[in-house]
Amino acid sequence: MKTNAPLPPTNSNTAKLINGGKMYFDVLKELIQKSESTIFLQTYILKDDETGKMIADELITASKRNVRVYILLDGFASGNLHVSFINKLKTAGIELLFFKPVFKNNHIYFSRRLHHKIVVVDGRYSLIGGLNIANRYNEIDNHKAWLDFAVLIEGESSLQVENYCKQIRLKTSNIDIDLKSKNTNHFNEVPLENQCIVKIRRNDWLMHLNEISANYIEILRNSKKEILILCSYFIPGKVIRRSMANASKRGVKITVITASQSDVPLTKHAERWLYDWLLRNNIKIYEYQNNVLHGKLAVSDQNVVTIGSYNINNLSTYVCLELNAEVKNKLFAQKVQSTLEEIIENECIEVNSNSHHHQKNMFNQFLRWCSYQTLRFVLMIFTFNLKREN
Repeated sequence: MKTNAPLPPTNSNTAKLINGGKMYFDVLKELIQKSESTIFLQTYILKDDETGKMIADELITASKRNVRVYILLDGFASGNLHVSFINKLKTAGIELLFFKPVFKNNHIYFSRRLHHKIVVVDGRYSLIGGLNIANRYNEIDNHKAWLDFAVLIEGESSLQVENYCKQIRLKTSNIDIDLKSKNTNHFNEVPLENQCIVKIRRNDWLMHLNEISANYIEILRNSKKEILILCSYFIPGKVIRRSMANASKRGVKITVITASQSDVPLTKHAERWLYDWLLRNNIKIYEYQNNVLHGKLAVSDQNVVTIGSYNINNLSTYVCLELNAEVKNKLFAQKVQSTLEEIIENECIEVNSNSHHHQKNMFNQFLRWCSYQTLRFVLMIFTFNLKREN
């Protein structure tokens, strides 16, 4: 299978929504502890803090019982890991690599970003979401975790994700991984009423993959009644904005949950520059209040969910390697819908025309406009250089 060949949807899967924080890391630990043959972990950020050390210790224990553990980290976001932490993993037999930059020296790191967050165990279980491995995504010392989500998939699609992880490692190291054929008989054991149709979607512009962006446009075009989006760093490009406006004109109710506070203030200012446009197009806006919002998912007509690492902005579209799972199953979609509605009810404040007008002044609007244009300019330069590399 070619790296850029579309992955077909599969039927023999179950899917479970996993909340960020303690629930996510408890599930991750359980998967590692019950692993029998292989673990693939590919993530943007791995910190050598309490959470990172906890997961590292679990992976080392798994490796010592002859589970083959493969870690791939983004070379920029995880590039400051302490040498002793890296050596501890490698000494235990774990094969750890960093995603290669296009260009790097002591002062400049220029590259695509390995932004997806994937864990695959035994080719059977996969965790796909927006969570990195660090304290801020966990509940440490009574600190609330950043708001985030993942999906736990058991079934055929997990084997597809494992194969994709192998291909990304091959491109990074030029070393193929020879794994024994998996016994897939258990994939047919999923009761019909629990089966989820799952399609793995990827974005890697340099490899001509734009599947997640296209999926959002497809969802916006096909939705009949309602779309609910939760997204950090929400700065949709022109094509997605056009699709949102067209859906709203058809009578589709669109609701967006964004952050009220962000770890990247420039992005938050740029987001708020777009609020006028969203409100003009009858799109409801809610700002999450309790902490940093980092999740990335959407549900349409309580039937289709997309969840993963993809932010609705041009950085995810044109620069980063991203991976989402599109899940078609009414019970799963209703669970996601209910979860997001509870967040809106209990942890959000609505931004309407009146409240937005009162928050606006000449200084704020100028700051927001500058932030938006700065991000556009940086991205334009970045993608121009990527075109030259291609």
